[in-house]
Amino acid sequence: MQPQTRPNALAQRDLLGIDGISPGDVTTILDLSESYVALNRNAQKKSDVLRGRTLILLFFETSTRTRTSFELAGKRLGADVINISVASSAIKKGETLIDTAMTLNAMHPDVIVVRHPDAGAVRLLANHVNCAVINAGDGSHEHPTQALLDALTIRRHKGRLDGLRVAICGDILHSRVARSNILLLSMMGSQVRLVAPSTLVPPAIERLGAEVFHDMRQGLEECDIIMMLRLQAERMQGTFVPSTREYFRYFGLDEAKLAMARPDALILHPGPMNRGVEIDSSVADDITRSAILIQVELGLAVRQACLDLLGREPETA
Repeated sequence: MQPQTRPNALAQRDLLGIDGISPGDVTTILDLSESYVALNRNAQKKSDVLRGRTLILLFFETSTRTRTSFELAGKRLGADVINISVASSAIKKGETLIDTAMTLNAMHPDVIVVRHPDAGAVRLLANHVNCAVINAGDGSHEHPTQALLDALTIRRHKGRLDGLRVAICGDILHSRVARSNILLLSMMGSQVRLVAPSTLVPPAIERLGAEVFHDMRQGLEECDIIMMLRLQAERMQGTFVPSTREYFRYFGLDEAKLAMARPDALILHPGPMNRGVEIDSSVADDITRSAILIQVELGLAVRQACLDLLGREPETA
């Protein structure tokens, strides 16, 4: 079994961020993802929609979930998948990002998936290649496929995205996941709340349409979705919280704070989790409320859908 019908491909060549795609694009990706969820649950999981196409994974940062799911997605669609080890590449010998892009472009790949520690680096690379580029996370800027898989998780559990109250809690300042989710969920009609200490909230973030809370119990009141984020210590220069113990006391999700949300509130986390820092194990492992492992499953389907829409050979009239 494989998807029998394919929606029209996205209007743009690349997927560099949620900022730049339409609600219709989001719906197209999520609807196609549903067919890949079904395919992945079959004994026969392979498709040939990208047979003869070449996918390059170029990750300048370490990754488990995103890189593995993109690799598996490409292989299940029949693509030739190339992993480039940045640690042993010419990049480590002083080659610039633009030179790297031009070198890869000369090999005529069909899709390049890029993760980079600097905001804007993926767009820079995309400007120097002729193939589709998918942003797998650039600095604190965006992580579009994570927001898409979060949206699919929410839609499958709640039946809709519009009219929901969503709380995104934790290190908003350093989180590309938070930014992409704010953009996507607001665009699709959700009411987005940000819950964090003042030191971890970007200036003027309200301009994106989110409401900011510095008291977690107040921020979680009557919420349908709770999305927890980890403290990104690797991006922090200086002290943003007094201690992880105190952070958990005030901003870690435990049973007492969870009680402020709606009784059927869904718990999400993009991973990796820091148990006892931003989330208590009893909450993270609650199979009646937590969709954290389901997010991983749906992430594969979303990345298959994105590769399908952007990686196929253009159809001729």
